[in-house]
Amino acid sequence: MSLFPIFLKLTGRPCIVLGAGDIAESKIDSLRAAEARVIVIAPAASARIIELSSSGEIIWHQREYAQGDLAGHFLAVAATNNSAVNRAVFAEAEAAGILINAVDDPPFCDFYFPSVVRRGELQIAISTAGASPALAQRLRKEIDALLPLDAGEWLTELGNLRREILQREPANEARRELLHQLASRDLCGFEGCPTRALARRHAQINPLQTNPPPAAENDDSHSAMKSTIERKP
Repeated sequence: MSLFPIFLKLTGRPCIVLGAGDIAESKIDSLRAAEARVIVIAPAASARIIELSSSGEIIWHQREYAQGDLAGHFLAVAATNNSAVNRAVFAEAEAAGILINAVDDPPFCDFYFPSVVRRGELQIAISTAGASPALAQRLRKEIDALLPLDAGEWLTELGNLRREILQREPANEARRELLHQLASRDLCGFEGCPTRALARRHAQINPLQTNPPPAAENDDSHSAMKSTIERKP
């Protein structure tokens, strides 16, 4: 089985979770981190899920799952302690074309929740296709230890500088090489930053043309990611 790695925009999208115990909590947290609109259906819930519902951060319907509950939702998570219910949820989702994850039941999943290392907007997701979540968690800890704590702030500054460069430089091979070069250098926010000075000098040598030749920067290249991880804290 070959999986397609993808980062989904879930902001405001309705995502339903069946179950409200310890198994469901981490999935709810992941969906909330992506700013999804989370709806939970379960006859009982953990103290934390009750608290989230009371504060209006999620919607909790206190009842059993019923056929048709998935209608109108973007994705579903079956996280009950009843395998028959989880598979009924899977069957409804498959019939309706809704993405489904049945927790700890890989054959009944369209997608898996990865182990994720986060630094601001930077995310490194690890998946074993459900074969060994423990291995994914171990790799996450190892990568987390390697990645500088300020990588998120660094990425924010790099993104700001990238937008400046795209606005004032022609789309060509020189610009692409510059962007990759900057991704391996220390970057700071103030105007006197050496990396920003390098970008300004490059813009003077390569002024923006009225009709620039077509060329594209390759987003999130392997070399850029490698250099990010290798930076010292």
